[in-house]
Amino acid sequence: MQSLITRPSPLFKFALLLAVSTTAGQAWSAAVENSKPKNRLVAKAKPQTAVAPMPEEDNTPLTEEQIAAASNVHSGDADCEFKSKVTVTPHPEKPGRFHVQFGKMIYNMAPEPTTTGAVRLEDKKAGVVWLQIPAKSMLMNTKVGQRIVDSCMNAIQVSEAQSAALAAAQAEANGQQDNGIGITPDAATAAANTAVPTRTGKSSKK
Repeated sequence: MQSLITRPSPLFKFALLLAVSTTAGQAWSAAVENSKPKNRLVAKAKPQTAVAPMPEEDNTPLTEEQIAAASNVHSGDADCEFKSKVTVTPHPEKPGRFHVQFGKMIYNMAPEPTTTGAVRLEDKKAGVVWLQIPAKSMLMNTKVGQRIVDSCMNAIQVSEAQSAALAAAQAEANGQQDNGIGITPDAATAAANTAVPTRTGKSSKK
């Protein structure tokens, strides 16, 4: 009995092999693609603003002299050298005390009376002092004896410096107008009276 099963032709074998190869290639490509990280849109986190740490509170009662000296402290921003800034803020709950911030550091300061007329705020725990004079202010580290930042000027100090410069210019201009040779009229009169003695006695006639 003749067999009804025929052997596949070479062309059929080639077509079958091509189909299997294509299917395997597609499966491999799909596996490689799935292994890659997904390109998902991730919302960028907004940078958080650095918050300066609050200083350690000092509950020591202030003296009457310290409270009186606090009235002379210039609060607000002070522009310093190298485009830096120091901010002096009155303590919200403790009258007479101040928070002095430079960069990320905040110092809890209290006024200290001085004999020179300068305003002095001090954080004794941190060893930092804020000195205020009419011309400028500066922040100092007393532990190492170095200035942290210098040439700081509050708006009040800037205004006072401008007023002083204007007054000096006006005084110089007035002095030049009243006296072209550097001698005031009163001084010239006094010098003339001293140089020419007056005669008080009567001359006798012969």
